[in-house]
Amino acid sequence: MRLIDLSQPLFDQAPNCPVHPPVSFRRTADHPANGWRMEEIALATHTGSHLDAPLHKIAGDKSITDLPLEGFAGLARIADLRGLAADAAITPAMLAPKLKGVTTRDIVLLATGWGEKRAKTDEWLKHSPFLSPDGARWLLEHGVRGVGIDHYSIGGSGPLNAETHTILLGAGVWVVEELRFPAEVFALPQPLKFWALPMNWPGCSGAFCRPVIEVG
Repeated sequence: MRLIDLSQPLFDQAPNCPVHPPVSFRRTADHPANGWRMEEIALATHTGSHLDAPLHKIAGDKSITDLPLEGFAGLARIADLRGLAADAAITPAMLAPKLKGVTTRDIVLLATGWGEKRAKTDEWLKHSPFLSPDGARWLLEHGVRGVGIDHYSIGGSGPLNAETHTILLGAGVWVVEELRFPAEVFALPQPLKFWALPMNWPGCSGAFCRPVIEVG
């Protein structure tokens, strides 16, 4: 078995959602003075490669640990949308030809190419492509259980962000954000075996994860 890593690295001052606290990694012990090395980190739960649970948007709904762990692993299909322009809305018309084989309980991963642009730039922070509300409804109509994207917000940073999140999370569909798609994944036969297991953080609206594709 081989695993292809789809996660984004986290490090001190890593790019993240601009309304969240800056990412901080601080070394608190080191060799030889302390006899070991240790770090202290400070960051929001929705930072780097992470999962959104329904509670992230829907008051009183399920937290990350209320969702069955098995639900975060399964067959996934990648919609190759690389080349999208800034602020592009991902619509049903874009999804349909890219996801012809999608079936109930599939996981859909949206590859916009913006995972490669990850940086503290105005373009990446504020002008990413995003899943439109109509696109979110199209995915629900096809019975998907999880949706991912290679940016920190599946709904972008504009006025439709909240609606897209509400549609997906309100239907119990989890979201994985801040993916990165190595070029090799686009040559693999679909569907793919996908894993994105969250940290065990009771009551939290989301959690860090290590998204991978299993090969072989």
